[in-house]
Amino acid sequence: MTSEPKKSKALHVVLWILQILLTAMLLWAGFTKLFEPIEKLSAMWPWTGQVPIAFVKFTGIVDVVGAMGLTLPSLLRIKPKLTPVAAIAFCVLMICAIIFHIARGEASQIGINIVLIIIAAFVAWGRLTRAVIG
Repeated sequence: MTSEPKKSKALHVVLWILQILLTAMLLWAGFTKLFEPIEKLSAMWPWTGQVPIAFVKFTGIVDVVGAMGLTLPSLLRIKPKLTPVAAIAFCVLMICAIIFHIARGEASQIGINIVLIIIAAFVAWGRLTRAVIG
């Protein structure tokens, strides 16, 4: 009987680590897209120099809002059920990124997107599971 609370606490800790990891990655990507000059961005991500700058800025805003959704509801305990919704939305974002890269002939670059989908899906599952169980 004592193993169940330990498993639940361990899951909680792992979920927070993964949420913070995803949040940090999204904040970095978002602020980079929002505040770095397009010349510097296109050296790092060639696609940013080949699409309208408004699209690049929009994706930066989406990244920052997604980061807030992955962390703030659970951290502040205000509508924590939004965290798994944000994680699912993150999965959709990564699927869109995969489609975008494949359409551009950049299929070799989608590995990180697949890893991030797996992590975000685990966060969504874990937060939904914790909401149902406890």
